Amino acid sequence: MDYYWRCWVFWHLCAIWNYGVNSLKLTTLHIEKHTVRGNNSLLECRFDLEGEALYSVKWYKDGHEFFRYIPKDYPSTQTFLLPGVKVDRRHSNESQVLLTDLTLASTGRYRCEVSAEAPSFQTVSEHGDMVTVALPNEGPVITGGRPRYQVGDKVKVNCTSGLSKPPAHLTWFINGEQVNSSFLRGPFKSYPEEEGLERAILGLEFQVEPKHFKSGDLKLKCLATIATIYWNSNEESVEGEKPQRAPVLEVKDTGHNSRADRVQGQSLH
Repeated sequence: MDYYWRCWVFWHLCAIWNYGVNSLKLTTLHIEKHTVRGNNSLLECRFDLEGEALYSVKWYKDGHEFFRYIPKDYPSTQTFLLPGVKVDRRHSNESQVLLTDLTLASTGRYRCEVSAEAPSFQTVSEHGDMVTVALPNEGPVITGGRPRYQVGDKVKVNCTSGLSKPPAHLTWFINGEQVNSSFLRGPFKSYPEEEGLERAILGLEFQVEPKHFKSGDLKLKCLATIATIYWNSNEESVEGEKPQRAPVLEVKDTGHNSRADRVQGQSLH
């Protein structure tokens, strides 16, 4: 009996030692943080079995399985219907899954789960979040401006982005320099339209100073961005009103030898 007990203990110690040495590891997980509606996205999950045999690789979105790879099965890949998830099985395997024709419903948390065969049955997993964006179909629009300004005038303009989800982030620039937040009004969002698309609106209000015309015209630019996948801008150049010349008065002598003298008059206010 003592002999069998020692064999049992020895076998388990070996199993524990092997488990510590040959430990399944995830080496790479690549999930795009931002994707564009209508585009494709490649999910990557690479691992090191370290001597163990692979049992399965499974992919989940928000806790629901949509792809399974089991090398012993035929076919080895299997997909499950899920809103916003369309898998290209021809280009999907144990280390990658190709999602096609992304929709706004593709936004979510994606998790890769890798399991080893007996005797360890070890399972490791990792996740990442992805946001699918509906890009604006037009650039930002500047409204409310005048063709000319002079020192002391008040500028009140708005910048409105195109419809998108999420709404674009707007930034104002005056002569190439980002505007101080104290001159901004908003941002505001329009009422959501079809598919929840929204417009962003950001107002700009400031008083014209001489420095604004140092380099010539006053330039107002609005930049619309969404994460790192979209940026578009609109710039308007505004002339400064030039000071009016003093009026020219003509004075005639009442004598016989009349002559006309051009006299510089003073402007009236």
